[in-house]
Amino acid sequence: MEDMREDEKFVALHPLNHCKRWVAICAVLLGIAVTGITRTAVANSSINRSEYLSVNGARLYLQTRGANAAAPVLLWLHGGPGGAERPLFRYFNGKLEEHFLVGYWDQRGAGRSFDGKSDPHDLTVAQHIHDLDQVVDHLRRTFGQNKIVLMGHSWGAALGLLYTQAYADKVSALVLVNPLVSTCRGQRAEYDFVQEEATRRHDEAALAQLAKMGGPPYMTSKQVLAMERVAQRYGGIFHTQPNRMWVVFRATVAGLVRPWEIPRFIRGNNVSLEAMHQELLNLNLTDSVLGVDVPVVMFLGRYDRHTDSRLSAAYFDSLRATQKEVVWFELSAHNVPFEQPELFNTIVVRELQAIGISCFGQRESCR
Repeated sequence: MEDMREDEKFVALHPLNHCKRWVAICAVLLGIAVTGITRTAVANSSINRSEYLSVNGARLYLQTRGANAAAPVLLWLHGGPGGAERPLFRYFNGKLEEHFLVGYWDQRGAGRSFDGKSDPHDLTVAQHIHDLDQVVDHLRRTFGQNKIVLMGHSWGAALGLLYTQAYADKVSALVLVNPLVSTCRGQRAEYDFVQEEATRRHDEAALAQLAKMGGPPYMTSKQVLAMERVAQRYGGIFHTQPNRMWVVFRATVAGLVRPWEIPRFIRGNNVSLEAMHQELLNLNLTDSVLGVDVPVVMFLGRYDRHTDSRLSAAYFDSLRATQKEVVWFELSAHNVPFEQPELFNTIVVRELQAIGISCFGQRESCR
C-alpha cells in the first residue's frame, strides 16, 4: 500500500440495480465467445473452464478461471437482477485469478443464461437462491472444497446474504460490494439526492423530470432506470467513470468484441428487472437478514447514491457475523470494482487473507 497515492488509500471504519445500460453493453463488448461445451485448459495446474449447468429447466452459464487449481474458490454474484457483469469482472478484476479460482456465473435470465423462450415468472428471489445453491455445490464437488467465498455486487450482494443465511456451512466468507439493502429506502435516498443536487445546481430540466416522475416507490423498472440516468448526472452511479471508448478499443484489439451478444444481454437485463421489480420492492434485509454465521467484508463507494452507501453502512452496524470489516473507497460511487479496480483487487486479497483465506494453492490452510 506504500506506493499508492494518499487519496487512494481506503479508510477502514469500525466493524461495522441494477445494471446500468453502459455496464450491460460494455459487458457484451468484453464477452468471450463460448462453444457451449465444457472446456478445461490445464497448464501449470491452471484452470480455464466454461460450461452450462442444467437447473430447473434453465441452462446456467459458468466460467471458472485461476492460476492454480488448488486455490480457494471465489464466486462472483453480479448485480441487476439481470446485469451480467461477468466480462467486466474479468476485464477489470482478472488479477484476482492469480490468487483464487474465480467463478463467473450468469444468473438465470442474464447474459448467456438468458433464454427468450423461458417464462419470466420463473425469475424469483427463491429461484435465484436455489440456482446459486446448485452452482455452489457444483464448484465444491468439482474442486474438492468444503466451502467457497461469495462476492456480490449490488443485487448480487443481497443474493449472497440471503443465500448465506440459509447455507452458511457452504460459505467460507462473504464479500459485499455496495449491497442492495432495501429497495424502497434506496429509491427514496436516490430521489432525495437528485432533488437536492438539482436544486443546488439550478438544474431546471432535472427538477422538471422529477416532478413528472413523482416520488418513489417506483412501480416499473423503466422508472428505476430513468432515475439512475438522472442520478449519474451528479456522479451517484459512477464517481470515477472509465473511458468507455478506450475500454471498447482495448476489447476490440484483444479480440473480445462480440457485437451480436448485445441485444441478448440488454433484453435479459430488461426482462429480469421487470419480472422481479415488484418482489424486490419488498426486499428489506434489515428485517429479513439479521445475521450470518460467516465472516463478512463490506466494500462501499463513498459517493454511491444508487443503493446508497449510508444505508449499507447503517445495515452493517446492525448485522451479526462471526467477524466483520468495512472498507470505504474514497474515489468510487456504486461501481467500485470498475472505478478503482487495482485498489479493489488488492484489498480483496488483503481482507480475505486477514480472515484466514490465504491458501493460494496450499489446500491445507484453506478455511
